[in-house]
Amino acid sequence: MNTPPRLKKSANPRNNDHVSSRPAVPQTLQHLFMTDEPLKRLYETIADCPNCALAKQRSQTVPGSGPVTANLMLVGEAPGQREDEWGLPFVGRSGQFLDKLLSGIGLTRADVYVTNVVKCRPPKNRDPKEPEIASCSDFLDQQISVINPVVIATLGRFSMARWFPDARISQIHGQVKRIECRYVVPMYHPAAALRNNNLRSVMHDDFEKLLPLLEKQSASNPRASVPPTSKSAHPRNSPL
Repeated sequence: MNTPPRLKKSANPRNNDHVSSRPAVPQTLQHLFMTDEPLKRLYETIADCPNCALAKQRSQTVPGSGPVTANLMLVGEAPGQREDEWGLPFVGRSGQFLDKLLSGIGLTRADVYVTNVVKCRPPKNRDPKEPEIASCSDFLDQQISVINPVVIATLGRFSMARWFPDARISQIHGQVKRIECRYVVPMYHPAAALRNNNLRSVMHDDFEKLLPLLEKQSASNPRASVPPTSKSAHPRNSPL
């Protein structure tokens, strides 16, 4: 078996140390490492990306997780510390709240595709910079093309800006917009609700708007069935 790309020795000494010292991923999250074949090569490309300064400081890339057949795609901002350690998106406190939001509409992480506009952690969890977002934009384009979701929910103002560049999230959150062939719904980032408890109920209300969109699209124009695809362990970070 070939060594997964993100476990190979890196030119960055910090990366090499982290391969052996990173915290173990809980068993309950192991399924998130499974990757459908249509995404595998893209993940490998992202894993070796040198296109911005974040590549010099990351422990590993965090391209995304979820099935290629997902009808709902969630697009956040950037990985945090835990995501950088495990190579999975939304696995820290924000991810725990995201799981509750999904559960509230009868979904789990196994039902949705989750990614960020930036695939590497910015230092000290600062906001991603425009050149960093631009460096990753083609990767997100490819993910959207492969997944072809019915609904995209943006989580936070940086992912919102991709579709609504001049908008304020406080003014348009939860509003459903039809853009080209899909719905796009801007939402607060789960981290905002962790900082401001008043936003928790707001986010639950906004998430409740997603399920009718998925059901409506399924009833009026169901997606073509996708034949089962073989899956492999996450090419960046297979369980050791």
